[in-house]
Amino acid sequence: MELSNEAVALIGFVSLFAMMLLRVPVGMAMGLVGVTGFGYLTGMEPALKLVAQTVMRTVTDYSFGVIPMFLLMGAFVSVSGISRELFRAANTFVGHWKGGLGIATIGACGGFAAISGSSVATAATFSAVAYPEMRRFGYPQSFAAGVIAVGGTLGAMLPPSTVLVVYGIITQQDIGKLFIAGVVPGLLAITMHMITIAIIGAVRPGFLPAGPRSSWHDRLLALRDVWSPLALFFFVIGGLYGGFFIPTEAGAVGAVGAFIIGVMRRKLSRDGILEALLQATRTTAAVFTVLIGALCFGYFLTITQTPQHVTEFLTGLGIGRYGVLALILLMYLVLGCLMDAMAMIILTVPIVFPVITELGFDPIWFGIIIVMTVELGLIHPPVGMNVFVIKSVIKDVSMSTIFAGVLPFVATDLVRLVLLIVFPVIATWLPMHMMG
Repeated sequence: MELSNEAVALIGFVSLFAMMLLRVPVGMAMGLVGVTGFGYLTGMEPALKLVAQTVMRTVTDYSFGVIPMFLLMGAFVSVSGISRELFRAANTFVGHWKGGLGIATIGACGGFAAISGSSVATAATFSAVAYPEMRRFGYPQSFAAGVIAVGGTLGAMLPPSTVLVVYGIITQQDIGKLFIAGVVPGLLAITMHMITIAIIGAVRPGFLPAGPRSSWHDRLLALRDVWSPLALFFFVIGGLYGGFFIPTEAGAVGAVGAFIIGVMRRKLSRDGILEALLQATRTTAAVFTVLIGALCFGYFLTITQTPQHVTEFLTGLGIGRYGVLALILLMYLVLGCLMDAMAMIILTVPIVFPVITELGFDPIWFGIIIVMTVELGLIHPPVGMNVFVIKSVIKDVSMSTIFAGVLPFVATDLVRLVLLIVFPVIATWLPMHMMG
């Protein structure tokens, strides 16, 4: 009995989710389903040729080189211990406020995320750096862990974000424009999280302690430690926007710059360099495995015409363009419980992007909206990825305790998402005015 294309696509999706529930790595699962489905519809020989071509094209494509370069830059920054210096600098300015250590953590997470581009790395790093400090000053466990979980999500929004890079590659959007579109929503996220902490401090007076006030001398000393990584960030992003180099070159310049700063400040030993190279290689291998698997799965979806069917179905529901957008975002929130940000973007964007363009939404704005929703998936119950990362670093805190600390920030993020949907100009104004 010959199955229809729709039935094959449906079986493919069911198999994919079944494999993911069985803990098969996402990239492997997508690759297996994609190649098997493609082979069933066209024959195994074309399917195996497709695998060889996809692997070769992905690992030799110049534009994909941006991923390992930015990951290497982030690895050098992580190993150099810059996170500790950023936290110390932020703490000298706001540590004496109620909840000041929490506010300092959000600020330092934002700075670190902007240089490393990784949510998981940010969450893992600050679990070791900021959590012990907050506990020492008597901050509740749930609050301390919740602040770090939410601070980690900033890595997906602020440039150079690997998630935005992959979105740009899949949808063939300008990566420079995507980066600059993430700046205002990223700063808005930092500001709103800081305001949330201030409100918690005001509403529950004895809940969040205040630390000692630092002198201006200490503040200037702390700033001296962080000027070089911040200068590197502005040089890389400024060069990208100024048209001096393309994203792949910007990543390479950033990696070399981070290496030089680390060595000159004697923060990178030989072991540290090796650790950074290994860390970047492992993460790159994981990202490329997911990318190759997703491309194979994408070819399978293309020949079953799934994107066209999904577009017809959603646009024919009669619920208006914002109704369709709400459905798509709801799907992302549910998927956020099952898989990590990168896998989610790679798997779903080829299916939903045609729907978005058909409805006339701005692709750059939609990229920011997707990343923001994916970030929410990293922290909302029951399976927030960042929460697992923090739990693996801080052994004495339970999952429910971290989720309790995260909930006020989830509410803040939902407000921010609504703001961005109602006022798209938050994401589109900078790219329009700076890059024409």
